[in-house]
Amino acid sequence: MATAANPADIFRQEAADLLALLETTLLDLGTAPDDKGLVDQAFRCLHTLKGSGAMFGWEALAGFTHHVESVFQQVRDGVLAVTGDLVSLTLASLDHIRALLEQPEQADRVRGDALLAAFADLAAFDSPPERATVGDPDSARTPAGAPAPVPEMARVYRIRWEPAPDLLRFGGNPLLLLDELRGLGSCTVTPLADRVPSLEDISVTGCYLGWDLMLTTARPRSVIDEAFMFVAAGSRLAIEAVAVGEQSGPAPRLGEILVERGDVAPGDIEEELGHQPRLGALLVQSGKVSGDRIASALSEQRHLRDAVRVREATVSGNTIRVPAERLDNLMDQVGELVIAQARLMQVAAQGSPLLKAIAEDIQRLAGELRDTAMSVRMLPVGTLLTRFRRVVHDLSQDLGKSVDLTMSGEETELDKTVIDSLSDPLVHLIRNAMDHGIEPSETRVALGKPAVGRLHLSAVHSGAQVLITITDDGRGIDRAVIRAKAEERGLLHPGQEVSDADLLACIFQPGFSTAAAVTKLSGRGVGMDVVKRAIDGLHGAIDVMSEPHQGTTMTLKLPLTLAIIDGLLVGIGHERYIVPLSVIEECVELPRLVDQRSDGRNFLNVRGEIVGYVRLRPLFGVAGTAPIIQKVVIVAFGQSRVGLVVDQVLGQHQTVIKSLSRLHGDQEGFSGATILGDGSVALILDVPHLIKFARERETALRAA
Repeated sequence: MATAANPADIFRQEAADLLALLETTLLDLGTAPDDKGLVDQAFRCLHTLKGSGAMFGWEALAGFTHHVESVFQQVRDGVLAVTGDLVSLTLASLDHIRALLEQPEQADRVRGDALLAAFADLAAFDSPPERATVGDPDSARTPAGAPAPVPEMARVYRIRWEPAPDLLRFGGNPLLLLDELRGLGSCTVTPLADRVPSLEDISVTGCYLGWDLMLTTARPRSVIDEAFMFVAAGSRLAIEAVAVGEQSGPAPRLGEILVERGDVAPGDIEEELGHQPRLGALLVQSGKVSGDRIASALSEQRHLRDAVRVREATVSGNTIRVPAERLDNLMDQVGELVIAQARLMQVAAQGSPLLKAIAEDIQRLAGELRDTAMSVRMLPVGTLLTRFRRVVHDLSQDLGKSVDLTMSGEETELDKTVIDSLSDPLVHLIRNAMDHGIEPSETRVALGKPAVGRLHLSAVHSGAQVLITITDDGRGIDRAVIRAKAEERGLLHPGQEVSDADLLACIFQPGFSTAAAVTKLSGRGVGMDVVKRAIDGLHGAIDVMSEPHQGTTMTLKLPLTLAIIDGLLVGIGHERYIVPLSVIEECVELPRLVDQRSDGRNFLNVRGEIVGYVRLRPLFGVAGTAPIIQKVVIVAFGQSRVGLVVDQVLGQHQTVIKSLSRLHGDQEGFSGATILGDGSVALILDVPHLIKFARERETALRAA
């Protein structure tokens, strides 16, 4: 049975989303300081954080955010200009807000006070904000009987809110929300007691009151919606923008308002109009409507008398937030279904035609379910790439370099598990590019380059893979320095011939660094090693291309998903193996005669191109005689093209990846295992590591 989501967890997630949006908005403001839309968006994020934080008990977060919000109110009012210092200071404040959100008891209060002091110096913070805010004891309150004068272009909103009965039990405080709405403009609040039960039926944790509010404000409708963001679930909430005549025209009559709001029927009005006493008193006396609803309608009448014509605005959404654990469980169950379906197909192949037809239908449905489950787990790579705008911004200031970050392919989708694992590797690559690659502005100008360096992140689909590239226009990689360092550490022998790709791959060795001095960003030789291990863990590969004084491109080749892949089932002796289909180029035959003529050179002529091959039978220690005609599965990874010699090619296989046990997890050449239709296990080949192992083994045999 599913349990209700913890309100604190819901608030943390929503607040994290708001902080991410605010960070992006601030970075955009850094390049477009005159964009009023960005200023308004930043203010709305801060206002929602403050109000929701106060409602859910994050008082320290709400108090700190209130001060930052007040600064941006000055920006909106034209009192304060958007500058680089303001953007940087606000970004630093976001880090403090995150600390208050995630670990409030460990947040550094001294740092928070220092940030507020910096805001005070920057924005003349001593003057109190004019607008009312949540929790301010001096907030202006509007008497119920006399709404304040309506500002120009103000709108009148009719709000009816009946909270969920369990609002108080989950930590909600409706009074704080009502205070926040009062801070938006002229507001009249009328309680509704229709739902209050008899005394013996009242629960101390139940919320029985409702409220009618008439709000006259110049603020946009979205601000009102944001105030109810965390209490809308389970509540009865109606927000209507009331269209009225010009100020000089008459206000709607009480009966018209009650009918429009649905409190009484038109027939009830007509029935009472023949009586001389006031309509409201008559309706209350006859029991057709309660006194609090009459009072609420009268407050609306007063607001409409002072309002201007407005248009109704609505905000809707069609998304639902699902915990990642549930998606993982769904994917596991789909994987088990795929395995069971493969077993059914194998049994059906030996059974009746009817059973085979049913099995084919189940195969089709299982395939569609698999595709749907995988698509649910897919996220745009842009959710990852946009995080690095902040990284580049902060590094530019730390290094004193001007760098322009551009991105493309943000809509490219990748499995959430892969995206979550890519954050640290990409941070290391970006730091490396900005610290070692891109030169200082004065050096770039002397070389005839633009003073501002360029860093480009891109993502693109390539078959069953996603290619993520990090390109800079810096100094490039000095191969002479790389070779000297590699020979010094014993990775290469002096004078040893090595391909350009293998030479550049030395930078991924543990402890390898060409930095002359250790800095707080680099120089210890651990960053690129971390990148290599992380990409290997994702069953991906890294290609490096570099031109002196032109720049460097790092390309990450990653699988779309780590759950289910398409593979080619091959046989070697009595065992079967899976080769990922994403690395396979083609399959050709290797007749025994051609193999015998190879004279141990292990090369094959494929349409005029020489391709080396590896015999998997002796590599895996399989006894017996190989078939007369063997098969060569030609695979491509990085800049290499190699053939894998197998006994049989059994066909394509939908592969559910199962992790190897801890005892076998460090075995090179295998990335996992899968269960076949007959219940047996087939190992999944990790092609790059398998080829590396084969080459090292061959080198060792020759040396012996």
